[in-house]
Amino acid sequence: MKRLLPYLKNYRKECILAPVFKMLEAVLELFVPLVVAAMIDKGMGLSNRKYLVMMTALLLFLALVGLTVSIIAQFFAARAAVGFATGVRSALFRHLQRFSYTQIDSMGTSTMITRMTSDITLAQNGVNMVLRLLLRSPFVVLGAMIMAFTIDVWSAFLFVAVIFALSAAVFLIMNYHIPMMQQVQKRVDALTQTVRENLKGVRVLRAFVKEQDQIGRFRSKNEALLSAQKKTGMVAGLLNPLTYVIVNLGIILLIRTGAVQVGRGRLTNGQVVALYNYMSQILIELIKLANLIVTVNKALAGARRIADALAMPAIEPQKLTEANYLEQVEGAAAVSFENVSLTYQGAGQAALCDITFSASDGQIIGIIGGTGCGKTSLVNLIPHFYEATGGSVKIYGRDVRDYTEQQLLSMIAVVPQKAVLFAGSIADNLKWGNDHADDHAMLEAVGIAQATDVVSAKGGLEGMVEQNGRNLSGGQKQRLTIARAVVGKKPILILDDSSSALDMATDRRLRDAIAALKPRPLTFIVSQRTTSISHADLILVMDNGRIVGSGKHEMLLESCEVYREIYDSQNAPMQGGQAV
Repeated sequence: MKRLLPYLKNYRKECILAPVFKMLEAVLELFVPLVVAAMIDKGMGLSNRKYLVMMTALLLFLALVGLTVSIIAQFFAARAAVGFATGVRSALFRHLQRFSYTQIDSMGTSTMITRMTSDITLAQNGVNMVLRLLLRSPFVVLGAMIMAFTIDVWSAFLFVAVIFALSAAVFLIMNYHIPMMQQVQKRVDALTQTVRENLKGVRVLRAFVKEQDQIGRFRSKNEALLSAQKKTGMVAGLLNPLTYVIVNLGIILLIRTGAVQVGRGRLTNGQVVALYNYMSQILIELIKLANLIVTVNKALAGARRIADALAMPAIEPQKLTEANYLEQVEGAAAVSFENVSLTYQGAGQAALCDITFSASDGQIIGIIGGTGCGKTSLVNLIPHFYEATGGSVKIYGRDVRDYTEQQLLSMIAVVPQKAVLFAGSIADNLKWGNDHADDHAMLEAVGIAQATDVVSAKGGLEGMVEQNGRNLSGGQKQRLTIARAVVGKKPILILDDSSSALDMATDRRLRDAIAALKPRPLTFIVSQRTTSISHADLILVMDNGRIVGSGKHEMLLESCEVYREIYDSQNAPMQGGQAV
């Protein structure tokens, strides 16, 4: 929680005023038993109706003032808690956006969602309750004990014993409850991941008739969460019964002692009632304090998880100055790999080994190989999505780690394997590639991406795209994502198997349009089809994380067995529907 406290600094006033008004409410509450005692002894005992009316008016006044200050305290506490949660959520979201792909892979989407939602809500509730009750409840408990000493010392020692017993019980339960709450949140992560996978892959589940299997898997995760919550609830549930038992035992002893004292003439009936009211106040406040401890335990568990995420080091480049950044363009290869290797976190073997090549402005670089050979891993190193575990990746002579994220992405446009579009207009999606693009620039990019028919069918650039492009086919989504990358007119363009859903003719027109760009970007084309890269200035053939051949199409057909096998499998003549 200590790591999150700075997010309360803009709410110092609220953090001070909320407890102050709650303490004022508590002071008024402590006077009530004294007023009631006076009403019994001086009003009812002496049949003084005027005094009773005056004391009743005083009670109403104390209630009205107490209600007013309580509402004010609630307002300040809620304002501070909501502002705190807003600041933490914004900071966490910004931090997660700076994570490398490795960190995102290791943390997992489901746990990031849980920390952004459930954990922050728990922390928000904790702050709200702490500002309202952390000082008020102990103050009322101690205040009631002190007021009891002013009435009768021997009776007040019962208050001391009750408070000590309750403190021991609360501490013991809290010691078990905090670790259990952390386990509950981990179960929430697992359940969230299962739900997310099922919702995302619902079509696949139905295609393979796996609904019942996934229902069983969900039930298993849900029952694990239920079991953890039951155990946690049982421990937390002990607080209220223990509190009631201890305090009510104290009340029984207090009434017995008070009766003896009244019989001896050392206490009046009003004073016994006042002592009883003070014991009841202790009971109420300790119940509140017990609930506060449960809430705080949950908040601390959530806060630790949020702090762990914030503590994970995000990508922090050296941040070249603008002058140094511009100097890199002269006299260096646009992109160069020098003995680069990559091993994913937790992987048993390297995904890339000893990758070395260079590419100049305007070239077209084709990358081909079998499934899982490392093609996507290679191009993901260029924009620094992953950190190379060996060697260096350089852009215009500078290591990618030396650039800021903004500098890198101002030079590199990426079209990932999975075409992702966002809910909004076509123009809104295209402007992700260039915020300042006008209609002419966007339509030009649409034409290059061979998506003019898509835009026309949707009614122009203002045509609406549903979430994740649900109202578009796979090929239409791919073409719009290519248009989004092209509209930025960046010097480096990465097409990661982004035309797999296009027919041969459309793919050919797309490649011709990109090749005709002035100035032509350095283009990396990752593909499974030799026809998509046969025109490239340099083709890199990959196998098992290594470059096993490089050169032009004709040369590789003669010198690279892997490339020739891929080419032959795709271009062999057909007999009876089978390749020969």
